[in-house]
Amino acid sequence: MDINGTCDDRFSAVRDAFAANFEPGRDPEEVGASVAVTVDGELVVDVWGGTITNDEGVEAPWQRDTIINVWSTTKTVSALSMLMLADRGELDFYSPVAKVWPEFAANGKADIEIRHVMSHMAGLAGWREPITVDDLYDWDKATSLLAAQEPWWEPGTASGYHAVTQGYLEGEIVRRITGQTIGEFAAKEITGPLGADFHIGTPPECDARVGHVIPPATLLSDVVDRDSLAAQMFRHPTMGAGAANTIPWRRAEIPAAGGHGNARSVAMIHAPMACGGEVNGVRLLSATGADPVFDEQTYAQDLVLPLKLRHGIGFGLPSAEMPISPSERACFWGGWGGSIIVIDLDQRMTYSYVMNRMGEGTTGDLRGAMPLLATYMALAAG
Repeated sequence: MDINGTCDDRFSAVRDAFAANFEPGRDPEEVGASVAVTVDGELVVDVWGGTITNDEGVEAPWQRDTIINVWSTTKTVSALSMLMLADRGELDFYSPVAKVWPEFAANGKADIEIRHVMSHMAGLAGWREPITVDDLYDWDKATSLLAAQEPWWEPGTASGYHAVTQGYLEGEIVRRITGQTIGEFAAKEITGPLGADFHIGTPPECDARVGHVIPPATLLSDVVDRDSLAAQMFRHPTMGAGAANTIPWRRAEIPAAGGHGNARSVAMIHAPMACGGEVNGVRLLSATGADPVFDEQTYAQDLVLPLKLRHGIGFGLPSAEMPISPSERACFWGGWGGSIIVIDLDQRMTYSYVMNRMGEGTTGDLRGAMPLLATYMALAAG
């Protein structure tokens, strides 16, 4: 397997761990992927390898500019957009959503705060009304249904993973405050200034570089209790991972699940968070702008995922159950099938893994974990 890109000698073990993912017999054996690490805003690891399948069904090498749907890793770009607005004084995490989105107050939601949306505590993990995947491409319909809906549980009392709905809720908040869609805001305020190849709503000019995801063997809806909240979430809409390989999905703004990028772009987007708000002359946040992330909102069994999760505002926080980082000021999130981003403020480091072959479940696997472990071992060695 040819591994391409650049890697600082200090982090050669990260490259080795990445290459090992492609060895025959690995479960899952990698097909195409990229890994990136930044320290002090500089890329110290930026490698890729394997193959993709493009829109014509042709297999091709994973290239430096290959991008792919990263599923819920998109949520962190949406969360960063919200952090930036809060840092500017345009948004208050502890204020009601209805203050900026009056229609949202319907059906007992007047007291739901923005922080509840960002920590999966709003009680809107899915749509009650039957909807299809095509309805996800209709922003007004998707958001108006959520605004009219009654919460599934008492908001603010527990987290229940908002797999797709979180992005629509955050995106509508951004639109009400700025007049821009969240994809427009991210492009203008984050990815554009940083030169990061990441898109919420991917334009036609990127199509030739997009690799298709390889869906897992099992639908998530097939492995949960039919009467559970998870089943309700997956029921509307019923969706397989193959939806991400379609043009309508790619063009739509799906801010919790539809972002397209690679490990380099994901790592670079979050590097300012790790470095006091600024990298390479681009400032996204003030020196304290990332502090709200570490305001713990809940640390308990999630009502949807089979996990005990520790949530800050917009990001997951390390815990005994999810020991993502040894650092106190570190945060993370991952995407369905295995993509991940870790932001470590103590180490001024970001780490990202993005791949096309999706593993089973929603909590990642060793493909992303082993290069991350190698990263921390390199940092500890100095």
